[in-house]
Amino acid sequence: MIDYLQQFNIIHLGIMASLIAGLATGVGAVPIFFKRKFSKKYLDCSLGFAAGVMLAATSFSLILPAIEAGGGGIKGATITVLGMLIGGIFLDLLNKFFPDTNLLTNSRLNGNGNSHEPINGKALKKVWLFAIAITLHNFPEGLAVGVGFGDGNIANGLSLAIAIGLQNIPEGLAVALPFLKEKFSPTRAFLIALTTGLVEPIGGLLGVGLVSIAKPLLPLGLAFAAGAMLFVIASEIIPETQKGISSKMATHFLLIGFVIMMFLDNVLG
Repeated sequence: MIDYLQQFNIIHLGIMASLIAGLATGVGAVPIFFKRKFSKKYLDCSLGFAAGVMLAATSFSLILPAIEAGGGGIKGATITVLGMLIGGIFLDLLNKFFPDTNLLTNSRLNGNGNSHEPINGKALKKVWLFAIAITLHNFPEGLAVGVGFGDGNIANGLSLAIAIGLQNIPEGLAVALPFLKEKFSPTRAFLIALTTGLVEPIGGLLGVGLVSIAKPLLPLGLAFAAGAMLFVIASEIIPETQKGISSKMATHFLLIGFVIMMFLDNVLG
């Protein structure tokens, strides 16, 4: 297969591979079309699962690769710490200045799809911050795929794209479910989840086309996304799962989500 792919333009391969990996986010959100009504217990547990998935992705897809890409040792760790702090501060500032209303519309569909409820701006802000954090997390992943192809190592770029694509499937569901909880229609929740993955081909284009520039930026980009992700999970997502009677079960699902994503990250490498 690698021999077959070598006949194609390396830039086109990098863009297509990162695009397919990004589209996998939309694939992960597809199940929401088959089940439209969810109990609070189900949504809280799903949100806990999503938090676990993203904690593992942050650790194994972002932090460890950032340290390695930064040269390892003190140098790699220092770059990673710096990027994570910048990412966390960025999300904190975004949280302060993010508007509480008019994020999409001034009303939203309720569960039966034909009446409206006022938006809970604070809750919706949390959901959008989570989606933004996922988007920031996807960009450096696309960059990594592009750098893999840009280096001329098609096998490495392809394996990265496959691994990231498979990891993006549970991430897509993780993005879509909180929007369902806020009474968004399945179509809108799906489109938002899909959009978060479509930044990957942008990163892929930068990585494969400007590898000499993108490669040095890769560790800082990965660490920035990790810091942003950790901030929103710790400040918004986990506290949300601990408010109701399902808090202990949500914690169990967080653990399940973490170990599943940890397994995928390490097996798919």
